[in-house]
Amino acid sequence: MSDMDVDEYMAGVPAERRAVLEEVRTLCQRELTGFTEVIAYRMPSYLREGVAEVAFASQRQYISLYFLRRDVLDAHNLTGLDVGKGCIRYRRPEAIDLGLIRALLAATAASTGPVC
Repeated sequence: MSDMDVDEYMAGVPAERRAVLEEVRTLCQRELTGFTEVIAYRMPSYLREGVAEVAFASQRQYISLYFLRRDVLDAHNLTGLDVGKGCIRYRRPEAIDLGLIRALLAATAASTGPVC
C-alpha cells in the first residue's frame, strides 16, 4: 500500500487523461460494491476481501486497466485491443470504451473465478 490516496493520484494525472480516468474511477465506485479503493502497486486499485481485482494507471505511453479475473476477460470480446495478462492498454484516452469498462466491472463484481 502507499501513503498517497486516490485523490492525490488523480490530481497528478496529466490533464489530457484526467477526465477519462475520473470516469473510469466513477464506474469502479458504482459497479464494485463492497470493494475497497486504495493505492496498491502505485495505482488506484479495488480490493475485495483484501485481494486486488481491478486497477488502473496512467503510464508514460498509455493508460492501463487491470482486470484480474481471467474468466471476466475471457468472457468479453477484446479483439483489436492491446491486451496483456490481465491488462488492457490504451495509447489514447479517447479510445477507451466506457461501455466495455462498465461491463467488465459488472462481470468482476459478479465473478467468483480465480484472480490471476
